[in-house]
Amino acid sequence: MQSSKIAVFTASGQPFSIQQAKIPTLHSGELLVKNEYVTLCRSDLNTFVGKRKEKTPTILGHEIVGRIEAFAADHPKTDARGDTLHIGDRISWAIYASDPTDPLSAQGIPQKAADLFKYGHERISEEESLHGGLAGHTIIRRNTPLAKIDEAIPLGVAATINCAMSTAAGTLRLAGKLKAKTVLISGAGMLGVVACAMCKAGGADRVVALDLNEKRLQQARSFGADITIAVKEGWEQDLSNELGDGQNLDLVLEFSGVKSAMESTLKVLSIGGTAVWVGATHPHSQVQIDAEQMIRKLWTIKGLHNYNQDDFVAAVNFIEDNYTNFPFADLIHDCFTLDQVEEAFQYALAKNPFRVGLKIS
Repeated sequence: MQSSKIAVFTASGQPFSIQQAKIPTLHSGELLVKNEYVTLCRSDLNTFVGKRKEKTPTILGHEIVGRIEAFAADHPKTDARGDTLHIGDRISWAIYASDPTDPLSAQGIPQKAADLFKYGHERISEEESLHGGLAGHTIIRRNTPLAKIDEAIPLGVAATINCAMSTAAGTLRLAGKLKAKTVLISGAGMLGVVACAMCKAGGADRVVALDLNEKRLQQARSFGADITIAVKEGWEQDLSNELGDGQNLDLVLEFSGVKSAMESTLKVLSIGGTAVWVGATHPHSQVQIDAEQMIRKLWTIKGLHNYNQDDFVAAVNFIEDNYTNFPFADLIHDCFTLDQVEEAFQYALAKNPFRVGLKIS
């Protein structure tokens, strides 16, 4: 029986263990992928340092790209865009698998369905182990959205499609129409700069990036930000000066997850504006909202965690259309292998690049 190298995570403060896992016979509807590349998402780093708790032992890594190595006999061999799949095709797949008939799936939120399975977040067991990116292979379950992707897309960029890109696409879906709108993007990390590019490509009139880090604000300009605002005392006045008198701030996309940022960016939203909160995925103190202002100014506040199949497809299409229009490859620090997984995590924590990448095969 074939085996696959895996990097096993057991607990924060414990080193990864490089092991071999058996590649089992595929079940109905499954396919086997040989992983090529993984990027480390912020949630991986938070799990590594103990800010997030996952079922362990586990194989971390969900921003993955790989090639099809085998199909189960009954696999339909088509992807989410209707394209025919073949052995050797490079694919990306969603972070989740879930029952499409579940009531939540029917509402457009399959990432919260009752039988949810998340790649890079599941516990290793006797029955299942190849479900994370820090491994030689992944077994793709039935009901996992997947898509064949353009071979010309750099591997590091392709790996980010099924988390950063798809989540940003979901954020824009919730935000609504972009044309002629002014958008404030709070947090110019990976999701923030991707959202800048998507907003610019989607027809936003002005894109404003807000962050503490001047280097990230500079990077945001190369991804379509028209205005950059450094977070400091009085930044709201700086924003007002940049926008000019009588100019509306129509949308706030909040990726930082910082309590003060959620509160302060809501206050600068114009009448009828929409805020989409994405970044606050770990425990926080309670956010203070002025209910009277929310009512009188007709604000809409939405939350997003992960994404659905339409968002995933939108992300694949966006990257195929725009990977040469914005410097996405510059966001990936590309110099580690699976055997260097410990060094990759330590580098990501110490240097805080947008993404650290690992070549798997």
